[in-house]
Amino acid sequence: MSREGVDDLQGRLVAFVRAFGLHRGDETPCGAPIPVSEAHALTVLDEAGRDGVGQGELARRLRLTKSTVSRLVDQLADKGWVERRALPGDGRRRAVVLTEKGSVVAGDVAGRRAERMARLLDRIPEGERATVLAALDTLVEAARED
Repeated sequence: MSREGVDDLQGRLVAFVRAFGLHRGDETPCGAPIPVSEAHALTVLDEAGRDGVGQGELARRLRLTKSTVSRLVDQLADKGWVERRALPGDGRRRAVVLTEKGSVVAGDVAGRRAERMARLLDRIPEGERATVLAALDTLVEAARED
């Protein structure tokens, strides 16, 4: 790819990150007053349900290192949003599970996210939505290869 193409992609991605609000460390793009990493962890744990997930699996799903996820889980536990429990059938390994308080926060984040996505989708002309979604799929796949 030409240097011009690289610069163009970089410029557009930076513009998207800023427009979407991904560069703000203290709130999610949908306006929840928590860091994006915490919001993503809450979402994964909410999807996991009552059994939760092990920290290694949480790291895999979030695409973060195990040490980063360990610190993240400690932060969430300090806020009373998660707890560690023995994994069913394996008393040596621990699962990270949402507390009742964590479930409320996860629900708030999910609701805010859904509202933001609906507003974004409304601003994309209906005839261009499939193209935008396909372009995002392509970008995600390209990024996963790194």
